[in-house]
Amino acid sequence: MAYKTVNTYTNELVATFPDLRADELQQAVAQAQATYTRWARTDFSERRAIVKKAARLLRENSDHYARLLTLEMGKLLRESQQEVTLSADILDYYADKAEEFLAPQPVPDEAGRGDRAMVISQPMGIILAIEPWNFPYYQLARVVGPQFMAGNVVMVKHASNVPQSAAAFAQLFDDAGAPQGLYTNLYATHAQLETLIDDPRIIGVALTGSEGAGARIAARAGQNLKKTTMELGGSDAFIVLSDADMEQAVKWAVWGRMNNGGQCCVASKRIIVMDDIADEFLRRFTEALGRLEPGDPMDEATGLPPMSSQAAADQLNEQVRIAVKHGAKAIRVGPTPPQRGAFVQTTILTDITPDNHVFHQELFGPVAMFFRVRDEDEAIRIANDSSFGLGGSVFTRDTDHGTEIARQIETGMVFVNHPTWTRADLPFGGIKRSGYGRELSSLGIQEFVNKKLIDVVPIDAAA
Repeated sequence: MAYKTVNTYTNELVATFPDLRADELQQAVAQAQATYTRWARTDFSERRAIVKKAARLLRENSDHYARLLTLEMGKLLRESQQEVTLSADILDYYADKAEEFLAPQPVPDEAGRGDRAMVISQPMGIILAIEPWNFPYYQLARVVGPQFMAGNVVMVKHASNVPQSAAAFAQLFDDAGAPQGLYTNLYATHAQLETLIDDPRIIGVALTGSEGAGARIAARAGQNLKKTTMELGGSDAFIVLSDADMEQAVKWAVWGRMNNGGQCCVASKRIIVMDDIADEFLRRFTEALGRLEPGDPMDEATGLPPMSSQAAADQLNEQVRIAVKHGAKAIRVGPTPPQRGAFVQTTILTDITPDNHVFHQELFGPVAMFFRVRDEDEAIRIANDSSFGLGGSVFTRDTDHGTEIARQIETGMVFVNHPTWTRADLPFGGIKRSGYGRELSSLGIQEFVNKKLIDVVPIDAAA
């Protein structure tokens, strides 16, 4: 069975879940379509009441939801609790702001004909969300919050290693009073995903995942002329200029690289530091990483959790091995992790040349790439020498200058004096092979609505 819970701290199998049957899939789509025809006509107050209640239930039962995350994908319990809060914040944000974001927009009568034109925002139907394991609730909240408030319904194919988290989020909306079919959790196979994308009742696909998965899903959706949004991988640059606050920059480099066990698309994966401060920065960065104790992610004292699966840990270790074979140096940092469980030793890779395979790869876990550069131009060149274009950050005491550097970084997001991160009111998304489209903020709710023009024209207007 593909859908199973494995405790990655012990690598013990906890539970398995059967794949969806073909008849169950068709029943689910039919129910979602029937629900959409009613939900699309509800007013904002009715939608708001359900979404707000779901946010409240998340907060009231935070420990329950957080422990499921930590069990299934291994993240630190305190970070799981933060994810629950962030997810509730996103639901509240759209419940409060959606009506404003989707209000009719008048079109000025530039021709002077007496037209009364406006653009209205209308729901479109069933959205298929295909989501990853690294933020099992947050990824869902940033889709269902805006889509439910826009009047759409959502069917979710979640990652196969977080089935209990997937079911818990579906149950959350049941508990909040959502009509059956508003939110549908699917333990679907890859073949069934193709069936769904081909189904004319599915009007769009939102995917967060790898660039390979994104390419396959986008191609299938394109064959069916369906709108997609793609939030894919990243290899964010973390640029430290000579005048940066060293202590704060090191602190944020550790957080930016190691948050969520390093398994984050916007993690600070490439640390790029000016040569005149590089030695001092690397020394402090190494010492700070070395203080992260590996262990049980449920334990508050743990700083280095296991990865999401043994397969993910093995893949990352293999990437490091190949990088070293081609000339990189690996600095192994901190205590040796437990032999049992999906752990990877915290590592800093240095002396990475552009012809080394790892230079252009995404390292998804507790491994950082470190680059020393002569000047800002070289820092910008390395930052942009990537097929990814998700996020990035610049650290400097001169924030105006930092903003100018940020303008030159070829990504969808750049933060000055903070690693790339997320909030309900900030648009999230990338360019290049990091995908397209935006989630969150006012932009996120616009992706799957029909921007319909209504123009009331004087009957005797000229043609």
